[in-house]
Amino acid sequence: MSVSLSPHHVVLFPYMSKGHTIPLLQFARLLLRHRRVISSSNKDTKEPSISVTVFTTPQNQPFVSNFLSDVTSSIKIISLPFPENIAGIPPGVESTDKLPSMSLYVPFTRATKSLQPLFEETLKNLPQVTFMVSDVFLWWTLDSAAKFEIPRFAFSGMNSYSLAICSSVSVHQLFTKPGNVKSDTEPVTVPDFPWIQVKKCDLVPVCFEPDQSGPEFELLVDQLVSTEKSRGVIVNSFYELESKFVDYRVGFEGEPKPWCVGPLCLVNPLKPESDKPSWIAWLDRKREESCPVLYVAFGTQAEISTEQLKEIALGLEDSKVSFLWVTRMDVEEMTGELGFKKRVKEHGMIVNDWVDQWEILSHGSVKGFLSHCGWNSAQESICAGVPVLAWPMMAEQPLNAQLVVEELKIGVRIQTDDGTLKGFVSREEVSRKVEELMEGETGKTMRKNVKEYAEMARKALGQGTGSSWKNLNSLLDELCHSVETNDVNKLSSW
Repeated sequence: MSVSLSPHHVVLFPYMSKGHTIPLLQFARLLLRHRRVISSSNKDTKEPSISVTVFTTPQNQPFVSNFLSDVTSSIKIISLPFPENIAGIPPGVESTDKLPSMSLYVPFTRATKSLQPLFEETLKNLPQVTFMVSDVFLWWTLDSAAKFEIPRFAFSGMNSYSLAICSSVSVHQLFTKPGNVKSDTEPVTVPDFPWIQVKKCDLVPVCFEPDQSGPEFELLVDQLVSTEKSRGVIVNSFYELESKFVDYRVGFEGEPKPWCVGPLCLVNPLKPESDKPSWIAWLDRKREESCPVLYVAFGTQAEISTEQLKEIALGLEDSKVSFLWVTRMDVEEMTGELGFKKRVKEHGMIVNDWVDQWEILSHGSVKGFLSHCGWNSAQESICAGVPVLAWPMMAEQPLNAQLVVEELKIGVRIQTDDGTLKGFVSREEVSRKVEELMEGETGKTMRKNVKEYAEMARKALGQGTGSSWKNLNSLLDELCHSVETNDVNKLSSW
């Protein structure tokens, strides 16, 4: 009997935050590049191999649709209504970058569970799902996947380095044993990685405080448990970048297998020359003037005080370095530095709109990135061959900064006045480190090093030969073969 099998169908469900949504949409593009030939006993039969459905919410759908506009014919986008009347959250807010404060992260994330009934009802009416990839923050999707016997992969926004360090610190109780450390800023050697030292103030509490409680900790536990029970973890990184730490995670008991399939930013399509915003035109002029530019951006979640914002502005001004600063804040109004834009207009531009960060980092005039070191930003900088001035502010960002500065040696670290994550940074420190990265010998070394990693990144996604390409092929082979076998068994029993 000749059996014609249907194309394989993948469901993606990103968390409602730009930094989480963008890489999972990039993963959708990568899947489409891996269209595989599905054949029955008739070897000449060929069909598109993978179809993709992306779940989102109404307020996020325009962004998702626009981001995937080049592949919308191959991807179905389904919106599920986001819950209303969440305490503290204004109506219509369906993404974390619109939250009045990140203190509302827990109720916002908990509210996503109300999407579960309609999500499951929709799954019933979709073509058979081969596997599902959902953000680690959407813990409840594991239960939905289990109801329909769908393999669920958790999508992680963290790299293997930070996860490995946190695991090692936790296992060895590095900061919980009495007498181990005298202060939160004292560097301590990590047992499994003896060339690495960490400070307690640079780690999230879950790494060293096992007896926690409260809504935030309870949510984290739900997310960790659902990740551990998943079929695997999709990681936006590539093996060559952090091989020691990937290997550690593979051998770590209780953790699902990590699948490094990145860097996903490299699957972004080229922007048409005609579609050029004002800041790209400004960068074009700087390139023509042979004037190197520092890109400045701290992501959508960073909460920067008025006092600190003023020091950033004055430090950039003092450095005399050309800069493109993307921020949602009105710098002049918040700092009281009226006339700041006028004073720096010859070498500085401030943008208050949402930008395509990859497009900026890939621009030939950009030679440095002052960043909070979120993993998306750090990896985009690596892939664009741009060294980093690392200023971590929250979560695992200090570990990302440590990877960039100490392990890969492609960046310089901003230092706070007291050595803690929340410490104050003076205008003098900003100016000094900007000049060091953009004009000093250190910066030249960093640029040379990061170019080498950028080439490694491109090779990792090389069709048929790259490590990330092979990893995704292996994952698809493993999952699609099991589905095909089940389908044939069902048909043969008729």
